Amino acid sequence: MYSDGRLLALNSYENRVYQIGMEEGAPVVVKFYRPARWSDAAILEEHAFVRELADLEIPVVPALVLQNGQTLQHFAGFRFAVFTRHGGRAPELDDGATREWLGRFIGRIHAVGMQQRFAERPAIDMQTFGIEPRHYLLENNFLPPDLREAYASVTAQALEGVHRCYERAGQIKILRLHGDCHLGNVLWTDDGPHFVDFDDSRSGPAIQDLWMLLSGERHDMVGQLSDLLAGYEDFAEFDPRELHLIEALRTLRLMHYSAWLAKRWDDPAFPLAFPWFNTQRYWQDRILELREQIALMDEPPLWPA
Repeated sequence: MYSDGRLLALNSYENRVYQIGMEEGAPVVVKFYRPARWSDAAILEEHAFVRELADLEIPVVPALVLQNGQTLQHFAGFRFAVFTRHGGRAPELDDGATREWLGRFIGRIHAVGMQQRFAERPAIDMQTFGIEPRHYLLENNFLPPDLREAYASVTAQALEGVHRCYERAGQIKILRLHGDCHLGNVLWTDDGPHFVDFDDSRSGPAIQDLWMLLSGERHDMVGQLSDLLAGYEDFAEFDPRELHLIEALRTLRLMHYSAWLAKRWDDPAFPLAFPWFNTQRYWQDRILELREQIALMDEPPLWPA
């Protein structure tokens, strides 16, 4: 593949992603993977999952198989993959029909995802997104001394709340997910949505790929959830017990995000992009945020209208 020299850096912090102009044909997108984050086997497992979806005409963007017959490439100690470029805009989530359309495609992704389990990629659960991030932050002295005890206490209470939510949900199905299904990873065209960036694909409960599309006041989220599930259940059965996990998963994501920033603070791109991280105000806000989550986790779950 011969480039014409045009190079455009795309918005990505976990990896380095570029749109690269080609001498012939449309530009491509190249993702250079962050070293030591995933094993080769885990990256290839993600590629295989996305290809499985694409082969069933689900609108995703699989890595290209190049002349060496592989999707994962190696050069000078770096790993990368090449993708076709798919443009689009953010979906208009104020529209009920759009939400239902998104729900249908997430349902199709999950109908495939439940057919087998990941062997190399970890799960989204209390251990990986809550306990481990908490330990990392406390053991590596990211907390200001005067806030350390407050953060340790509030995170312990938050994890107790998460545990209660999982107990109320009971035994739930774990399946292969997109894992990071927020608006930035859904692109919309006149033909509908397509889903990009499965880099955070993990195993977990189905609600993980739905709750991040909810926003606003409680009554707003009830309507949004109703539309998403109306489309979702055209293709996959949804267990309503998972609604107990919405605020628990939100809490885990908040804890995981702080540790994600901390673990990458030596990357020069991060202090420039997130100058507010690791300030006194940042940790004060996180403590207040988690206290709000503790209260929300003890409220009745959202229930579709």
